Amino acid sequence: MKKYASMNIQYSRGCPFNCEFCDITLLYGHIPRTKDKEQVLAELESLYLQGWRGGVFFVDDNFIGNKGKLKNDVLPAIAKWMEQRRYPFTFTTQASIDLSDDEELMRLMVQAGFDTVFVGIETPNEKSLEECSKFQNRNRDLIGCVKKIQKFGLQVQGGFIVGFDNDPFSIFERQIAFIQKSKIVTAMIGLLNALRGTRLYQRLEKENRLLRDITGDNTDCSINFIPKMHYETLINGYKKILKAVYSSKYYYERVKGFLKDYRPLQKRMFRFRFYYFGAFFKSILFLGIIGKERVYYWRLFFWTIFRRPRLFPLAITFAIYGFHFRKIFEKSW
Repeated sequence: MKKYASMNIQYSRGCPFNCEFCDITLLYGHIPRTKDKEQVLAELESLYLQGWRGGVFFVDDNFIGNKGKLKNDVLPAIAKWMEQRRYPFTFTTQASIDLSDDEELMRLMVQAGFDTVFVGIETPNEKSLEECSKFQNRNRDLIGCVKKIQKFGLQVQGGFIVGFDNDPFSIFERQIAFIQKSKIVTAMIGLLNALRGTRLYQRLEKENRLLRDITGDNTDCSINFIPKMHYETLINGYKKILKAVYSSKYYYERVKGFLKDYRPLQKRMFRFRFYYFGAFFKSILFLGIIGKERVYYWRLFFWTIFRRPRLFPLAITFAIYGFHFRKIFEKSW
C-alpha cells in the first residue's frame, strides 16, 4: 500500500453551489448528503487496521457543505479517534472559499488532522466570476481569504481557470500575480471546457459555439468551444501562466514565502519513514546537482534548515512537487 500517496474516502455528496461549468450538482444535486460519524470512523479504522499510515483524501466536492454537522459531530469524533491512534493519518479535502469565514471550523479541521485543502479560486476577475455563477467567490479579498486559511495551518491548493467570455487580455498577468501573492504552492491552472450537461454546455450549444467533445484533460491546450478571446491569444496566454508560475524562480519564491508564515499544529510531528531516504537523496541528485534549478534548491535547503527546520521535510517535498509539475507542463510551454 505504501506505493500510493494517499487513500480515499468520501464523507458527503452534493453541493449547495451551482457554478456554470461544473457538473457536480447535475450528478449529485444541491443538497449535501453526509455520512454519520460512526461510518466515517469505521472507514478510518479499516484503513488503520490494514496498516495504512499517511495521507487520506476526503474526496468530497465540498467538504464543508454542512458546517453544523462537521463542527458539532464529525470533526470532534475524528479528532478523538486520531488522538487515540496517535495521529496515523493526515487529511486532505476540497472546500469552498467561505471556509475562511469560519474560524471555529478551520480550528476543528486542523485539530482533526487536516493539513491541506483544495479551493476553487478560478479567477481574480469579478466579471468572470459573475459569468460562471461563482457567487461564493465574489466581492471578497480572495488573497486575504487564502492567507487566512493558511494562517490556521491549512495548505491551500488552488484551482484556476482561463477562457471565460469576460476574461480581459490582462487576465494572464493577473493570474500570475494572484498565485504569487497568495503563496499558493500548488496552483492547478486549466483551460475552460464545457462538460456535457452543464449549464455552460447548454448555453454554448444555444450560441452555436460548441466544437467537439472534451478530451478529459483541461491542461492539454485543447478547448471544445469557440472562445470570445482569439484562440491563439488564449492558448499563448495560458502557456505564459504555466511557464511563469512553475519556473524555478517563481515556484521556489512561493514555497519560501509560504513556509515563512506556515504554522502547523505542533503535536502533528513529522513521522519518519525509511523509504523517505530514497526520495531525499534523489532530490539532491536530480534537483541539487543535475537540475537547472539547483541554485534555488540549495537556497531553500539551507534557508529551511536554519530558519524553519521543523518544515524541512515539507520543503523537500515541495521541491520534488515542483520538479514533477515542470515535467508535466513542459510539453505545453
